[in-house]
Amino acid sequence: MALTTASAPVVPEQPGRRAPAAGKQRGPGGGHGRQGVAGYVFLSPWLLGLMGVTAIPMLLSLYLSFTDYSVFSSWEDVEWIGLENYREMFTGDPQFYRAVTVTLVYALVMVPLKLAAALAVALLLNRAWRGVGLFRGLFYLPSLLGGSVALALVWSALFAGDGAVNEFLAFFGITGQAWVNDPDYALGTLIILGVWQFGAPMVIFLAGLKQVPVELYEAASVDGASPSRQFWHVTMPMLSPVIFFNLVLETIRGFQGFTSAFVVSNGTGGPVDSTLLYTLYLYKRGFAEFEMGYASALAWVFLAAIGILTVVLFSTGRFWVHYADGNDR
Repeated sequence: MALTTASAPVVPEQPGRRAPAAGKQRGPGGGHGRQGVAGYVFLSPWLLGLMGVTAIPMLLSLYLSFTDYSVFSSWEDVEWIGLENYREMFTGDPQFYRAVTVTLVYALVMVPLKLAAALAVALLLNRAWRGVGLFRGLFYLPSLLGGSVALALVWSALFAGDGAVNEFLAFFGITGQAWVNDPDYALGTLIILGVWQFGAPMVIFLAGLKQVPVELYEAASVDGASPSRQFWHVTMPMLSPVIFFNLVLETIRGFQGFTSAFVVSNGTGGPVDSTLLYTLYLYKRGFAEFEMGYASALAWVFLAAIGILTVVLFSTGRFWVHYADGNDR
């Protein structure tokens, strides 16, 4: 019995055409190498900035934190002293603990008040009123100025002995004082300035409020929930991811406060170190007293503290932050 095998039809090779060589592909994937090179070319300005402005200076400051280095010293005079800067910081520098205390008070008071003011104004502006866009812009305007020197100068003039705040109080028969020169009230003026700049978290809260389904409020109203109960049982849980986002950002910003304290105290942290924020103290040791090695150690302790605080916030957030998909992270 003869066996026959089926063979595929032979297609004659067309003249003038050559089969593609093995390993070479044409089509959409053929230019991946050139696309990758082009991508790195476009990224190169950012990469150069990252290395020259951030990465290399950070590594250099880490090295300097273990040295006794002055701004006016040459590199040949740099003396390696190991952990001496850190030892002095924690055991022999009372101003370090004063700066930590002032910064904690400033951040722990200012941040909750700022977020509360931002949420309250966002709730008021989350309505279809005539001209509500104008009011949103006006409330956001102070945040555009950020931590500018001009704003801090104006604020210092407002709370001076002959400033507008005392003139306003005198209208009601209240005797004012030089608030920025009183150690009991100087830090309070900086806290008020920080709270006043609530525009950025307000805009984020507004965006979050727009995402809360109206059906939830309607269902709560049908069940007889009052506006206050709707706020606590509908608005707050649905807004918790936005609250968490604002809390992390504003906490970090609060601990990084510098400009207002520098301007109000003329760079001294006074009166009586009442406005000596941590970043201002770091500036004084590095650029006023020229102890750049010690200032670098202060900077790395500050970085570690901010990192630990951020980890704590993210670790505790899973207990009170609720997401719309039901997966609490």
